[in-house]
Amino acid sequence: MEIFKKTPQIRFLKYRGIAFIVTIVIIAAGMLNIFAVRGLKLGVDFGEGTLIRVMFKNPTDVGDIRDVLADIGLGSSMIQELGRGGREFQIRAVEVKSTVEESRLESHEVLGNRIIEALKGTDGQNETAQGLADLNMIDQKSLAALLEPSFLERSSGLAEQILSVRKNDRNQGIFKDYADLSADGVPAEVVTSLKGKTYLGKLNILSRESVGPQVGKDLRKKALMATLWSLVGMLIYIAVRFKMANGVAAIFTLTQDVLITISLYSFSGREINLPIVAALLTIVGFSINDTIVIFDRIRENQKANRKMPVEDVMNLSLNQMLGRTFITSGTVLMTVLALFLFGGPVINDFAFCMLIGTVEGIYSTIYLACPVVLAWQKWFPSKRSRR
Repeated sequence: MEIFKKTPQIRFLKYRGIAFIVTIVIIAAGMLNIFAVRGLKLGVDFGEGTLIRVMFKNPTDVGDIRDVLADIGLGSSMIQELGRGGREFQIRAVEVKSTVEESRLESHEVLGNRIIEALKGTDGQNETAQGLADLNMIDQKSLAALLEPSFLERSSGLAEQILSVRKNDRNQGIFKDYADLSADGVPAEVVTSLKGKTYLGKLNILSRESVGPQVGKDLRKKALMATLWSLVGMLIYIAVRFKMANGVAAIFTLTQDVLITISLYSFSGREINLPIVAALLTIVGFSINDTIVIFDRIRENQKANRKMPVEDVMNLSLNQMLGRTFITSGTVLMTVLALFLFGGPVINDFAFCMLIGTVEGIYSTIYLACPVVLAWQKWFPSKRSRR
């Protein structure tokens, strides 16, 4: 596939000064936003608290959920609608009174239980008080134990079948009616037995996380170290394969890739969590791949055009690789855009971060990596260039 039949003649390095100014402005604005204005919104992975994803049987309003939580003193909790027609939500709450780490983590567990009980409402609490189990929240082990007196040999298999029916595409994690069981092949006698021992609550907890302060601190440290060590490893590799100037330029470029991505991401108000760290490391890998390809072409062209000025060699190499950049980066961009638009709420933040990083990676390879190499060679000329 050819994007350009003739090599373009764009003077990319002519605009390197403007590119540096734009980069500095974006990073400065982002750092100001992070440290002085809004700050980074740390997810439960890096902070502490209780994070609950809940599915309701019927469409529910965020305001109604907040009113319920306000009754137990948690009206300031973060509530995010995740879709499915106003039935799926994510709730993050923090209420810590103990200063002992073990007790604080235990407090988050208790906090999660309080939230779930409040969301159940008085009807669900009354049903539970009567000895009935909530079929929309029961786990497989408890369900098997419930079925065991009537279906001794089949209890485990039936429990697995019932929960698989609850998770299928039609029910989406929650039963609205016992007829849903019959429609998916659960024997009639089992359904009849369940009607006498269970009730269908109005919600199901899809996931639940409780993170204490020490865990969040350790994860922040490991995420930072993972990013720093990846940069150090790349510096060593590129310095050995090319020159120290290329290694310094690559690390400078990758560092600003991360800083610009975080800066722009911070303005969106989205949370920083472990998937976002994975996105940042993916961006670093994607950007360094493009940078190495450009460096390799520059080296080839320098050997073939020894009398050509370095800046002209770099412009020539960038123009020659422009078609490849459009194809490879365009493919990644379309894939990430599809994830962002259609991937669902779980992967949306990751895809959004990747969208920023993919575009920024193209920009940095062209307008930052090569100019830094050029500047290094002017400031620290090699013995060959002095002759």
